[in-house]
Amino acid sequence: MFTCYRPAWLPAYLALATVLVQAATLLHSHAAAQATQGTVYPGAEWEYVWPSPQALDSCGWDALGLRRARAFIRDSSNTTGLLVIDRGRVVFEFGDVVELSYVASVRKSILAMLYGKYVEDGTIDLETTLEQMGMDDIGGLLDIERRATIRHLITARSGVYHPASYSGDDLAFAPERGSKQPGAYMLYSNWDFNAAGAVFEQVTGVNIYDALQEQLALPLGFQDWDRSAQHKDGDLEISKYPAYPIWISTRDMARIGYLMLREGRWGDQQIVSRDWVRRITSVVTPLEEMNPVNRREGYLGYGCMWWVFDGPRAVGPFEGAYTARGAMGQWITVLPALDLVVAHKTNSVYERTTRWESWQRFMELLLESKKDLEMAGPYPWR
Repeated sequence: MFTCYRPAWLPAYLALATVLVQAATLLHSHAAAQATQGTVYPGAEWEYVWPSPQALDSCGWDALGLRRARAFIRDSSNTTGLLVIDRGRVVFEFGDVVELSYVASVRKSILAMLYGKYVEDGTIDLETTLEQMGMDDIGGLLDIERRATIRHLITARSGVYHPASYSGDDLAFAPERGSKQPGAYMLYSNWDFNAAGAVFEQVTGVNIYDALQEQLALPLGFQDWDRSAQHKDGDLEISKYPAYPIWISTRDMARIGYLMLREGRWGDQQIVSRDWVRRITSVVTPLEEMNPVNRREGYLGYGCMWWVFDGPRAVGPFEGAYTARGAMGQWITVLPALDLVVAHKTNSVYERTTRWESWQRFMELLLESKKDLEMAGPYPWR
């Protein structure tokens, strides 16, 4: 009778093979779960899905629709760099996303992020007044203005209407000085934001750009960070508080946006606390209280140096959304409902501007390219 030879090592080999197959299956399932749950983070480089039609399709995007969006940006805007991040992967790219350029008022939203560490460890007390810090300005501040707190500065509600050293705000529409109690009236004022920068450095003893490098650029792995490119600016004969312009690349703007989307988490590190991210992106001034009054016709309220989608049109993809905005076309827009970040740049050296209306049209084309997305209503600007 024929006897089958069975090596003594075979059972152990088969058991090991079974374990390896199970481990591979679990690893594949974990990777799929990561993509579904949005827990992918960039390493030294972003992971690209764009421009492969097959890869875009597998991630829920219509490649033809995205090409239409790209044609619009190419032909009808002055965009110089644009990235769309979906669950940690690049699903759209346009222009030069590497070059450093000025991000205008996006600086304020970045400063808001830097504040968190020092507020939560007690170094910065948001209820401290200008008077208590010994802060004044050229020509003097009024007694009522000195009662403004740090919280009022970072929410644009100080009631201080002293001229700013740096333009690009709504101070032309300011009420008479001394006419508003601190905290009672929101006005987008560079005096507030520049003073907030001065407060940060005075209380912490840390330069804003060094804090940006320590808290964000290094832990997030900025690909194009240049500390030597950063410097303050402003007419110090108008106000003693300069602005703190920031120069970063589009792909590093996207890292900032993705950190915010992940509520301050980067891989296994909590870079900015979840509570602080939620605080600075929550509405402090609702749409119906925005000033000047024509801002109430829009769809953005204000938080702590972040613009927050608000009002009856902040629904569907725009529910819980917020954005950093800067002159000439600088935006970091975060859409938590879609797990999406849009980083947009218009390099100021070309002396061109990308209008907010162009951003709106691009967002329409982008969302129309998202498969299985049903709008709960019209776009907020319609």
